[in-house]
Amino acid sequence: MGDYRRQQYDEILKRMNEPRGFIQVLAGPRQVGKSTLVNQALAEINIPYYLFNADGIDESDNDWISRTWESVRLQMSLRKQSEVILVIDEIQKIRNWSEVVKREWDADTRSNLQIKVFLLGSSRLMISKGLTESMAGRFEMIRLGHWTYREMHEAFGWNLDQWIYYGGYPGSARLMPNMRRWRNYILDALVAPAIEKDVIMTTNIYKPALMRQLFELGCSYSAEILSLTKMLGQLQDAGNVTTLSSYINVLKQSNLLAGLQKYANDDARKYQSSPKYQVYNNALFTAYRGTTFEKDRIDLELWGRWVESAVGTYLLGGAEEGGYKVFYWRERNQEVDFIILRNGETLALEVKSGKRGMNSGIKTFIENFHPKRAFVIGTDGIPLEDFFQCNIDDLFL
Repeated sequence: MGDYRRQQYDEILKRMNEPRGFIQVLAGPRQVGKSTLVNQALAEINIPYYLFNADGIDESDNDWISRTWESVRLQMSLRKQSEVILVIDEIQKIRNWSEVVKREWDADTRSNLQIKVFLLGSSRLMISKGLTESMAGRFEMIRLGHWTYREMHEAFGWNLDQWIYYGGYPGSARLMPNMRRWRNYILDALVAPAIEKDVIMTTNIYKPALMRQLFELGCSYSAEILSLTKMLGQLQDAGNVTTLSSYINVLKQSNLLAGLQKYANDDARKYQSSPKYQVYNNALFTAYRGTTFEKDRIDLELWGRWVESAVGTYLLGGAEEGGYKVFYWRERNQEVDFIILRNGETLALEVKSGKRGMNSGIKTFIENFHPKRAFVIGTDGIPLEDFFQCNIDDLFL
């Protein structure tokens, strides 16, 4: 990766240099480069900074935040520093962190103390929970998602097929030639801590074994529609549809796995639909479903699943920032792979690759719902290379 800088680098640098105004929260899933990006920006500024990591601190010791903050104030005074930057990484690991941060931040505001605060967190769920509860009006969010094709290509020289198959975790790039090592890294260093620490420890998960099974099965079904009732039949741990639905929502908030709803004109029909499972990073699909790149790539029908799942990851990755929602549509044997909804306008996207033929779904959808635009992505449509580098905003123009 070398000195590669993600696109959010410029924004972080700008906010470090501007006057103290809001707490800056850098949030995103594990291993997408949050700490690296902040360290790259810190290396470029002339403002003194203090860097702390909450990983390994007792989760009940929220006084650790106050002690840390007070030590920064003391050093700032002793060194006669007019302004400093305070960075706390893995902030979500401390219980009730947001209440303490709010108290210390407000104290600095009253004292006119120029401590600019940057908080980094792996769990989107925990970060958003703390922010909505305690810190309304005091923060700005900088979102860091999974690495796109453009980023993996620029940083590591990956081609499109490699990104579609191996996904976008930069730490896994050098392990790509050895499938066993690559898969072990994804499952042991990424998936296990994300599920155990970011999901199960930070949420009321009453059936952790069920959550793990659901995640594994959902990843292996990426780009497929499967009812929650059928999903229950494949899970060993007893549960119910409501529990599964709530667990899928937690996994979505953690940028791991989503259950896309069917597009419909009324909300009730959307919520009652069978979900279409969609990973946020194709590495998760490949880790559970793949054999080897060489074998999976030559099976054109199977490869179509990887391509469709990759399109889904790209759409989901930009949804929050782009202000749109992603659905699918199916009526009997007619289907449209992805429907994007933004401000009342819809786009219909059908993915076509290899031997995967077109169905009549997109024609029927156009007749029934009159989307603003309808696209084919891949064969006889927008080339995959172009789609994965486009801005979704441009599709609405």
